[in-house]
Amino acid sequence: MITRQIATQLKHLRKNKGWSLDKTAQATGVSKAMLGQIEREESSPTIATLWKIATGLDASFSSFIHSDKDDAYAFSKQHQAAFAHDPNMQVSTLFSFNPVTRMETFEITLTNRHEQRSSAHASGVTEHIHVLEGRLAVFQQNAWHTVNANEQFILSADAEHGYRDENGKTTFIDIICYP
Repeated sequence: MITRQIATQLKHLRKNKGWSLDKTAQATGVSKAMLGQIEREESSPTIATLWKIATGLDASFSSFIHSDKDDAYAFSKQHQAAFAHDPNMQVSTLFSFNPVTRMETFEITLTNRHEQRSSAHASGVTEHIHVLEGRLAVFQQNAWHTVNANEQFILSADAEHGYRDENGKTTFIDIICYP
């Protein structure tokens, strides 16, 4: 279950850093109360909140939703995560974070004209987006950019950014590259 995986990874990363819930709250911008609820599996974070946690802990997003410890060069099995608070966004991990390439790859489907905003990731993080179907609006530098099926967009993810389904259903590949 994804709630358990997120809780386990949050506890593991926090304890490895020797951080209290207070210190983790300061680093992530997520309240101490919410972090405690997530760790106790009493609450499941939204995708946006999980990104804040991953960024604050200097961890990959996929480490929270994918528990397999694949070899750095092995093929990965697709893992789909369903987030209760984000029913119009499905995230499938195609390749979990690879410490050699410093990348992770997701297939994301947005439905019902869903808009997903994200706070800035760590400095230098980029997202390489390829739209498979539909029409995606990408928010970057306070402007929306349209990306159609079979088109690409490179997003500077170290600033506020976002995605919006412009078609009723849009599916895209998102390759996240860490410096």
